[in-house]
Amino acid sequence: MTALGSTPVARAARAGLVILTLINLFNYLDRWIVAALAESMKHSELRLSDGQLGSLMTGFLIVYMLAAPLFGSLGDRRSRPRLLSLGVGIWSIATALAGLAQNYVGLFAARAMVGVGEAAYGTISPGLLADYFPRDKRGRVFAVFFAAIPVGSALGYIVGGLVDRYFGWRQAFFVAGIPGLILAALALRLHDPPRGSHDALEARPPAGHNAYRTLLRNRPYVLTVLGYAAYTFAIGALAFWTPSFLERARGIPKAQATVQFGAIVVVTGFVGTYAGGWLGDRLLRVSQQAYLWVSGVVTLLAAPLTLVALAAPRPSIYWPAIVVAELCLFASTGPINSAIVNVVSPHMRATAVALSILAIHVLGDVPSPSLVGVISDARSLGQAVLIIPVAVLIGGLIWTYAAWLESRPRAAVIG
Repeated sequence: MTALGSTPVARAARAGLVILTLINLFNYLDRWIVAALAESMKHSELRLSDGQLGSLMTGFLIVYMLAAPLFGSLGDRRSRPRLLSLGVGIWSIATALAGLAQNYVGLFAARAMVGVGEAAYGTISPGLLADYFPRDKRGRVFAVFFAAIPVGSALGYIVGGLVDRYFGWRQAFFVAGIPGLILAALALRLHDPPRGSHDALEARPPAGHNAYRTLLRNRPYVLTVLGYAAYTFAIGALAFWTPSFLERARGIPKAQATVQFGAIVVVTGFVGTYAGGWLGDRLLRVSQQAYLWVSGVVTLLAAPLTLVALAAPRPSIYWPAIVVAELCLFASTGPINSAIVNVVSPHMRATAVALSILAIHVLGDVPSPSLVGVISDARSLGQAVLIIPVAVLIGGLIWTYAAWLESRPRAAVIG
């Protein structure tokens, strides 16, 4: 039974995609609103350094990645709507609490607690979507789902920048957190289909530590996650520091920097993400590794464009470079997440996503915002951001290598 018809199961699948996409949008709005507020918090009564500002994202990500394996294990066995609702509620309350912080410790604790809630949602949603839709439609489905990332991130910049300007940075956290409570209630009503609904029947894989050993022996999974880690390193630093970079290094007023960059992220994110997912699905007719090929090639194209965007001094050069680089970076989002859920058993998808979350954040955007902040304190933000294109290049190389390796005849690989 296909999820694209008019049956009750199909309608439930479409409703699930809508609700999960809305939650993902507010997920990233809550996550990145702190980037829009960074300059105001830096010069507020809290007097935060660049290193402390970067560590707000690092603290969130550390909690997020540590909680992910717990929710990954639960997500493969327990009610997924209940776990999702719990996670959305926790992160929404934590976002609002950041507006009440009286010192750096309180602010850090509130932002870190957001990671607990997002760990539940981030690990469970991809597997639930895979059970809603058949394999050959997942590139486009994940493109819709992950298009909420740039839109939500951009809204974080825009909403944060505008509320900060007219009402103050504390009120921005309240505006961001409250809508999530409504979405938590909607998550409870999601349909929870049998795991592997649209996949071939297979024996249930090992659980617990044996499941992680199975994943670590899965070569395409490991290579995909390693490339994702390098990509996440770049995206994390880019998303957090770009508004401040535009203000300090390019002399663009703060409100204009957040709103203008946010608008670019909305358009390029939506177009790039959907185009990448559509292209990945189309190229599956040519290669089973189409998702990896698309992700690798477009990320390799993004590396020099990102360098130009961050190094060129003239607006007539760096603004077009930012636009095209963002298009290329977002194009890999749907295909690479489709690749992750397709190369593992349906009964361990939440565990696989949880392990990938742990890896990409430990190696990726846990260290990158703080590292850029530390380099900026020692030298300048303009110099610090130049490590970002290097990470983009590494991610593209790993994914392209993985696609080439997995496309070779099996006998040649063994031999």
